[in-house]
Amino acid sequence: KPGEHKHSKEPSSLPCMHLAVVACGDRLEETLIMLKSAVLFSNRRLCFHIFAEDSLKPEFEKKLKEWPSSYTKKFEYNIYPITFSVGNAQEWKKLFKPCAAQRLFLPVILKDVDSLLYVDTDVLFLRPIDDIWHILKEFNSTQLAAMAPEHEIPKIGWYSRFARHPYYGTTGVNSGVMLMNLTRIRNTQFKNSMIPSGLTWEEMLYPLYQKYKNYITWGDQDLLNIIFYFNPECLYVFPCQWNYRPDHCMYGSNCKGAEEEGVSILHGNRGVYHDDKQPTFKALYEVIRDSLYYPLQSKFLDTVHTLCGRIPQVFLKQIEKTMKKVYENRVIVYLGANHRY
Repeated sequence: KPGEHKHSKEPSSLPCMHLAVVACGDRLEETLIMLKSAVLFSNRRLCFHIFAEDSLKPEFEKKLKEWPSSYTKKFEYNIYPITFSVGNAQEWKKLFKPCAAQRLFLPVILKDVDSLLYVDTDVLFLRPIDDIWHILKEFNSTQLAAMAPEHEIPKIGWYSRFARHPYYGTTGVNSGVMLMNLTRIRNTQFKNSMIPSGLTWEEMLYPLYQKYKNYITWGDQDLLNIIFYFNPECLYVFPCQWNYRPDHCMYGSNCKGAEEEGVSILHGNRGVYHDDKQPTFKALYEVIRDSLYYPLQSKFLDTVHTLCGRIPQVFLKQIEKTMKKVYENRVIVYLGANHRY
């Protein structure tokens, strides 16, 4: 309506939202589909920070240039090599999945970036990034990062049953979606189990790895859990719908936030976009890959016999709401361009 929102800034005039991802091996297509989901639904401009093996850089540049102008006008990007500022680069590179440890070094590398959302390549946005970006404003004076719990139920959680090292809270946290105030991270002295005084983020990483490397299973995620075990006041915990994984439905539905609001960010770990073990996850991946939104409900009808498919509203509620808003915004823009008030 004319005059509405006249006191708010246009999304395009606001500073961009920074999104980082690390891609190695065969993760090119998965990463591009994640970036596509970010572009499709976000309102503000995006700045992508893509960390990739040298062999993938030309492919990323080629594919991103092939995107239509309606996409490319909404983002800018930089592609960085895989680098580790402290310790043995080969050790870091082999920690858990190839290059995954790169995320630990983002505060050190992106010195001019204030805040950042890091996601794994197997993440899909089902609503605007703007909505999770707003969580930065909810941080109190000591919080500098946000993650979701690794599990909702301690008795079936991995950390609470098997971890041989300290971890955050009762179930640990999952680092596949991590919102960070990099300025605060760079300026903080972190409590640790190595020396009585505090250490900066960069000073802490390699000694921490050396101390716990024989006890960690999930690589960099375990190191983050150890850091926030000793510094719990630094972490903001956001609800499970912002990092929804197969674990939230394959043992029965255990993410109340997703039941109420729908999934906001889908995290298809365990390779579920590429096999037939969790068809609901694969269906959403293929819908965004192919930009075919309207058969979404019919695709889900084919999965209702599966553990996660029994709760289709959890997967559909948020993305349908988001698509409705996108459609309405486009209609308003179209009408505004073709009608005089």
